[in-house]
Amino acid sequence: MSVLHSTRPLMMGILNVTPDSFSDGGLFSNTEDAVYQAGKLIAEGADILDIGGESTRPGSDPVSAEQQIQRVVPVISAIRQCHPTIAISIDTTLSQVAEAALDAGATIINDVSGGVADPAILTLAARRQVPIILMHMQGTPKTMQDDPHYADVVTEVITALQQRIAAALASGVKPDQIAIDPGIGFGKRKQDNLDLLAHLQQLLALGYPVLLGTSRKRFMGSICNVSNPQELVTATAVTTALGVMAGVRLFRVHDVLANRQAADVAWAIQQAQRH
Repeated sequence: MSVLHSTRPLMMGILNVTPDSFSDGGLFSNTEDAVYQAGKLIAEGADILDIGGESTRPGSDPVSAEQQIQRVVPVISAIRQCHPTIAISIDTTLSQVAEAALDAGATIINDVSGGVADPAILTLAARRQVPIILMHMQGTPKTMQDDPHYADVVTEVITALQQRIAAALASGVKPDQIAIDPGIGFGKRKQDNLDLLAHLQQLLALGYPVLLGTSRKRFMGSICNVSNPQELVTATAVTTALGVMAGVRLFRVHDVLANRQAADVAWAIQQAQRH
């Protein structure tokens, strides 16, 4: 059973080694700063570190495999030396990057394209017997927020994720090595994001662990009348608590401490319900 199958909520701490990510671009783009931040995230309660070398913010351009590898491999190697047991996911859509990251010490693949951008990433996950997270995105990061549209966002996202699960299984990935992510903010309007958050149990009914990634997302800023993503820590923690109550156990966040507290309190309440 993979690390993604947990009874208690797990925090995936975001570590972008990019110059241009929407909320923390350029903060951890050298190895020393990234390793320091990794230690901080772990101390705050991160169970997994999610390391990416390509920004997937709306409107962003793709980054070559070579450039991503130059950014992520030294960081993963250094973190693995300092923290030999921490789970590390590589946030990439390219099999070449994922393989280099696995060789450096990564243990999970997190693909925002769900294996669409480079189907070889699915066979890589099968061959290396590592968990893979399949996310839903309408379009590409460059185009996804141009004019996203759904007739029924919950049904359409579930159908698309079922197709990606089927592709992964056909590539040899074992069922217990698959997790899914509805892709909050990835080719979604504000109402689409809210509808998905209101129907998390339908996603969970597919039978796979669900990763929720709402951290500092713009749709919450529009609700809270906040334009600075770093001021959305509390808003993010609210979605984490609601996610735990719905049955979600994986949360990808920038602010581990606040979300760890929110998840732990919600989890304790949920356990009291069961007793």
